[in-house]
Amino acid sequence: MDESSLTLLQKSMVWPHLKYTNSVWCPFKQGDTKLLEFFFKKATKLVINFKKTPYKDRSVHLKLPTLKYRQLRGNMTGGI
Repeated sequence: MDESSLTLLQKSMVWPHLKYTNSVWCPFKQGDTKLLEFFFKKATKLVINFKKTPYKDRSVHLKLPTLKYRQLRGNMTGGI
């Protein structure tokens, strides 16, 4: 998978669901947040060029904010 495909999939298929459900289901348990973040980490490893790059570097390069950041921003603005 290339960078643009992953970014497009995340922004068009995953984030809208999280944004829609943020007001109803905001994971208050750290375990839930960690589980979701685990899957986002695995997804960024699908990009061939970034398999051995640390997660923070992958998300910065792909311009994908962390789930925690999106939740905090969503709580302040009313959406994720």
